[in-house]
Amino acid sequence: MSDTPEFEPTIPGALPPGERAPAAPRELDAVYDIPVQVSAVLGRATMQVSQLLKLGRGAVVELDRKLGEAVDIYVNNRLVARGEVVMVEDNRLGITMTEIVKADRGI
Repeated sequence: MSDTPEFEPTIPGALPPGERAPAAPRELDAVYDIPVQVSAVLGRATMQVSQLLKLGRGAVVELDRKLGEAVDIYVNNRLVARGEVVMVEDNRLGITMTEIVKADRGI
């Protein structure tokens, strides 16, 4: 068993882990247990297939981000936040959310 506490994602202004908003309607209870896919994108690169096929072990692909620049955080392929990469345990990475992205749904 590790002495390191289990990582809990944090969002500024969010409730502590395990707590729910007091005025949450009961009909939303069914939604809380739905799994979602969370992805962090460090950056992107565009290249031709011929360049891709020339890549080998040790090749470096330059991304469109600079060192220290925020990474994009997606939930179910939708951009929801930006954050910074942090080390959670000895060999594990995590993301600290620094900005929540407001979605323009047009509705």
